[in-house]
Amino acid sequence: MSMTPDIAWIAERPIAHRGYHDLNKARWENTLSAFDAAVERGYAIECDVHLTADGEVVVFHDHDLKRLTGREGLVWQKRAAEMTALAVGGTDQQVPTLTRMLEVVAGRVPLVVELKGIPGHDEGLVGKVADLLRRYGGKAAIMSFDHWLVRQFPVAAKGIPAGLTAWGLKPHEIEAHFSMLANGISFTSYGVDQLDNAFVAFLRERLGLPVITWTVRDQAGIEKTFARADQMTFEGFEPDPAHFRIAQK
Repeated sequence: MSMTPDIAWIAERPIAHRGYHDLNKARWENTLSAFDAAVERGYAIECDVHLTADGEVVVFHDHDLKRLTGREGLVWQKRAAEMTALAVGGTDQQVPTLTRMLEVVAGRVPLVVELKGIPGHDEGLVGKVADLLRRYGGKAAIMSFDHWLVRQFPVAAKGIPAGLTAWGLKPHEIEAHFSMLANGISFTSYGVDQLDNAFVAFLRERLGLPVITWTVRDQAGIEKTFARADQMTFEGFEPDPAHFRIAQK
């Protein structure tokens, strides 16, 4: 199987889901400490981003603040300065901007940035992320579940490797995924328990494009990944060195 040259790297090493956190016991998801821990181990990093009220990009998964910060409110209602003042999980780690995260990772491992859309409150998100990644020196790709964002990728994120985050086995779901191929996607990140489908097979076998999985938490997920996909997005364990497709330094 051949892969397009600009995205083959996405399968080279296990991808730490929201950084290498400890399931939010002491080292929380999408924090600089989780990203540092991933870099130390040589893992690629998956992270999530939202747009703030003042048009900045912050690294944060949920659309609301409660689970991760204990505060009330929605990310899109907050300015970047308000977001970055918030402690994550009661730790000394604060919500990072994507700019700060890129400074910390500094090209040492690849990044896969998932864009979180909020209808009516995400205008400019794709372009802003793309601008930051064009100036970034390391390997990086973008992806999203949100089809309205994926449709913006060819223009607003031209030149940035882009993928579809997806799941589902129902015919209408698979058909919708196939429609996203019109937007030039070069990989997919697919739910690990739903890999046996025509879309995943078509990308790998007919188009020669890589498939990564989410989210692998056990041996069963590892086995499913490497039976039908190319690399895993994982959390909660230390992957075996055999899962690297690149020599570790």
